[in-house]
Amino acid sequence: MRGFAAGLAVLVLLSWASAAEENIATLRGAAISDSPDPAPMAGVVNKDLRQVRNYPEQPPTIPHSIRDYQIDLRSNKCLTCHSRTATGESQAPMVSITHFMDREGQFLASVSPRRYFCNQCHVTQSEARPSIENTFEDIGSILSRLRRK
Repeated sequence: MRGFAAGLAVLVLLSWASAAEENIATLRGAAISDSPDPAPMAGVVNKDLRQVRNYPEQPPTIPHSIRDYQIDLRSNKCLTCHSRTATGESQAPMVSITHFMDREGQFLASVSPRRYFCNQCHVTQSEARPSIENTFEDIGSILSRLRRK
């Protein structure tokens, strides 16, 4: 008898869950069980222009496409243009001096293993339309507005 009651309880819960699923409001505007076509991927900004930084320690964004760039333990495609020895020919900005420091603040002859994988901090920008309005203000704007009051 217990097995029958447990089975009946499972059936009731499953039917309740499937009915409830249809009434759940989702951010994507469709039922959870629906699989609408995803929006197309936005293109990467590829203008080679440096972007303004919003705060002092913000890593610079990558102003060009890095599709198919290999960055692994044996190879780092970024360093073919951004290493100390390549910047004269490539005219790309050199990797920051902070990338040559180890944990103790000692300078190394090459890029520190802690800073070798560029995509941990640096990202490309896309031409995507923002999902929500951005109200970010940098500290300079806030301070100048407060000084005017």
